[in-house]
Amino acid sequence: MINKRVLIFGLCVFAFAGVNCLAQEERLANTKLTGLYARSIERVLKLPPEQIDIGIAALIVSEAWSDMVEGRRYEQQLDDIAMEIRRRLKNTKYAANAIPVINDYLFNELQFRTIDKADDPYDLFLHSVMDRRQGYCLSLSILYLGIGERLGLPLYGVVVPGHFFVRYDDGKNRFNIETTSKGNTASDEDYIRKFNVPEESGTIYLTNLNKRQSMGCFFNNLGNVYLDTGNIDQAMAALQWAVYINPSLAESHVNLGNIYLRKDRFDDAIIEYQAAVKINPEDSKAHNNLGTAYQRRQWYDEAANEYLITIRLDPNYIDAYRNLASSYRRLNRLAEARATLVQALTLDPKNAQIYCELGDIYSQSDNCEEAINRYEKALKLKPDFAEAYVGIGGCYSKMNDPNRGIEAYRDALSINPNLFSALAYLGNAYFAKGRYDEAIEQYIKAMRIEPGDAKIYYNIGAAFSNKGDYGTAVKYQRKTIELDPQIADAHYGLAFAYYKLKNYDSALKYIKIAEKLGVKINPDLLKAIEEKQ
Repeated sequence: MINKRVLIFGLCVFAFAGVNCLAQEERLANTKLTGLYARSIERVLKLPPEQIDIGIAALIVSEAWSDMVEGRRYEQQLDDIAMEIRRRLKNTKYAANAIPVINDYLFNELQFRTIDKADDPYDLFLHSVMDRRQGYCLSLSILYLGIGERLGLPLYGVVVPGHFFVRYDDGKNRFNIETTSKGNTASDEDYIRKFNVPEESGTIYLTNLNKRQSMGCFFNNLGNVYLDTGNIDQAMAALQWAVYINPSLAESHVNLGNIYLRKDRFDDAIIEYQAAVKINPEDSKAHNNLGTAYQRRQWYDEAANEYLITIRLDPNYIDAYRNLASSYRRLNRLAEARATLVQALTLDPKNAQIYCELGDIYSQSDNCEEAINRYEKALKLKPDFAEAYVGIGGCYSKMNDPNRGIEAYRDALSINPNLFSALAYLGNAYFAKGRYDEAIEQYIKAMRIEPGDAKIYYNIGAAFSNKGDYGTAVKYQRKTIELDPQIADAHYGLAFAYYKLKNYDSALKYIKIAEKLGVKINPDLLKAIEEKQ
């Protein structure tokens, strides 16, 4: 269920069918709408779609976004624009003839313009669109629909994958209005071809949206704005509304799935991505994201299948090749993983990340010479690639050359002092040389970066145990099993430390757990513990 109390903000992009003869209207056509008097988005959402006032709804969102916005001042500006257009339409008989007048006034006289990239959150909100006289497809359509509503024009919002526009439809005359092209017209076929509109029936794509459905489209964009500004909870609330209002809009499912993935809610993410690909089977990004959710769920076969679909739909999708190779690695299908990355390199031969991942595959195959070769190629392309140094260090550790391994890990940390893997592996290298104090120093740095990583606590405990500090070893091993009770070696380490501390009851308890979890027990230690009972 959607928690309506979480979401404060919302916006609708709408359509309102009105009179045919503008010249006979004395008042603006929206004056009888209940939504004109709404003061919160919750109130807007409770209204029947036909009673929503798009301008008011948009400005409610602006006021919620910024305390500095006085929505009623912008409402007056919106009314003034509509009144000026109506004045120019004094002798206009048919409503359809109003469209060229609106286009000329907005885009030529007032000089509203289209931005190249929708990466500024303020380009979404009606107040800032009016202040700066710029926006993108959805925000300019909000303005256009708000004006049309006040003039009583039969205008509707229309959505296609990745785009939003306006449509005039009075039941006899119907044509599309492209707000990113100064109101020029484009056919449905143009949109189908350019935006890959899915052929499946039952979706809202290319249909006349009611005001609530248009609002749902805006919640999708609003969620992305909150995500971009780091407010993940508000982003999730907005996207939950988007999905609730428009269950057949694939983009909203994808974006909500992205939020769930960030929150490690893998099953919820999978549900959203599956819904998206069912609505739009040709959406390569949705398939790729579904694969990532499967991979995070450790369903590697299913993940690989989704990545293969992604590549079929978009053969130039570099990340899909990398993701597919990652799934193959986890399935130990190393030859296929290697071949997949080689294929990716033909598309992007200067991609240092791909060379590094190839190095990881060779390292996993214990072909350390080839692995180091690929890591070094990555470093030639990207000299500050700390992860490549980590890979080289791992290879030297496998080759029983811990000193060169330590040197490589230090090189990585000179680039990124907070690189968890470099700190952990450097600690391992010191541990292997019996330099336990230095190992502990690196492990503790790693622990501070990833305080939920159970294996780091285990390593710290093992190092203290090897130093003979069994009390501290117990502290860290208990933390290990608190985070992950299935780490059998931690139970065994506790048994040994408790034995040394002469706490034989606890020692027996943990050695039995370790044995049950599959650890090969030293019979002499077990006998010694049992003899103390």
